Amino acid sequence: MDQRTILRLVAAVPDRDGFPLVDDLHARFDALAAAHPDRVTVTRIGTSRLGEPLHSYRIGSGSHAAVIVGGVHPNEPIGSWTALHLATWLLEDASTAAALDTTWHIVPTIDPDGMRLNEAWFHDPHDRARYARHFYRPAPDSQVEWTFPNNHKSVYFDQVLPETLAFMRLIDDTRPDLLVSLHNGEMGGVYYYLSEDLPDVIDTLHAVPAALGLPLDTGEPESPYLRELAPAVFGMDGIEAAYDYLEGLGIDPAEHIHGASSAAWAMRHGALCMVAELPYWSHPDADDQTPTTESYADLLRRCAGALGASGAELQEILDAASPMLTIESPFLEGSRAFIPMMGGMTEADRARADREPADRTATVAERFGCEDLVRCFRLRYGGMLLRALEAETTAGTAPAPLRRLRDRLAERYATWQADEATGAEPIPISRLVGVQFGAILACAAHVAGPTRASRPSLATPVGSGA
Repeated sequence: MDQRTILRLVAAVPDRDGFPLVDDLHARFDALAAAHPDRVTVTRIGTSRLGEPLHSYRIGSGSHAAVIVGGVHPNEPIGSWTALHLATWLLEDASTAAALDTTWHIVPTIDPDGMRLNEAWFHDPHDRARYARHFYRPAPDSQVEWTFPNNHKSVYFDQVLPETLAFMRLIDDTRPDLLVSLHNGEMGGVYYYLSEDLPDVIDTLHAVPAALGLPLDTGEPESPYLRELAPAVFGMDGIEAAYDYLEGLGIDPAEHIHGASSAAWAMRHGALCMVAELPYWSHPDADDQTPTTESYADLLRRCAGALGASGAELQEILDAASPMLTIESPFLEGSRAFIPMMGGMTEADRARADREPADRTATVAERFGCEDLVRCFRLRYGGMLLRALEAETTAGTAPAPLRRLRDRLAERYATWQADEATGAEPIPISRLVGVQFGAILACAAHVAGPTRASRPSLATPVGSGA
């Protein structure tokens, strides 16, 4: 499958309104399986923490195996439509799909329990205020993506979640040539993670968003230690790189690193792993390389100060509320994890700023990325703390001081909501799905191509698996 074919296919992705709720998503996949009983095999791979069956849908019978998993972070539902579009295309355009010579294993959402806690904003995902106010992201040790076994230097992790165990078994049973966990970001432009430096794939990863009119995100990377393979394409280096980076700053890595990723587990089998990170909103500053008048070190310090101040405000309210909280909600668990993390990020960025050359000027894209990260985190985690407090007020268990803390946080949160990035534009969902779909096809085409090297045996571990 060549790039021209991929661009034709992504241009045909239909537009969507909002995102499907979990029950609707499962019903759509079950309807596909019922309509094509001879071509879709449904396999139960596990059970969620709240007792929901987890299923994989196998389509095709090619010599290569691909595992595509949605909902690895339940606040990232673009992959719900991508998974459904991929499955539908495989069944409706089998002759074109046959060129990829692949057996596909598709999981619509691996964390249905967490995704349900985001459903209040799914019908109107373009409203950032509503999105953040009803936002839920699990604490790191409750995230399917980051609870794979890990044993690296001072870090040891084996608290595997039931959903993660299901994901692990699927990988081990299929030994995939390709693993794509379906993620997305929030604001800015498109960027990718790729486990191998593949110029043919990267060329298509750049061509797809360009064809759909979406900018690349060439500003501040998600993590400062990332290895750039090409503009907006980063190496998937695992927790080893994060460990070395934190250790180099004089920060104890064991306080920040726990489980490994699905990619680390799949690379044990020699899989090519890819993640396409997509924003809900684009912004012209996301790929603007114009120099600003501010040094990069000063930018880091300024934004670290703002993030630290917001984190301190949230921590003060959380500390005051904690003795009065009786409901151990997922929102409270997440708040207890992420709010202190904001302080840890501040410490790391200040240490990094001290090592930056004083004459290095920040670009417009870097400034936008740093400033919007502050907005993103205080909206996300302020919203989650509000939901934790409201669990008590709604249940009628909140004493008067807790209700006053809730009102105080709501007032402060409203000022953060008003501090929005001007110039942000919502992106049609068809384009977002098109980028993920095109990236999957580009990787699958490479795996099926004649230049793909043979995979290592199971006895040759790769990456940071158990």
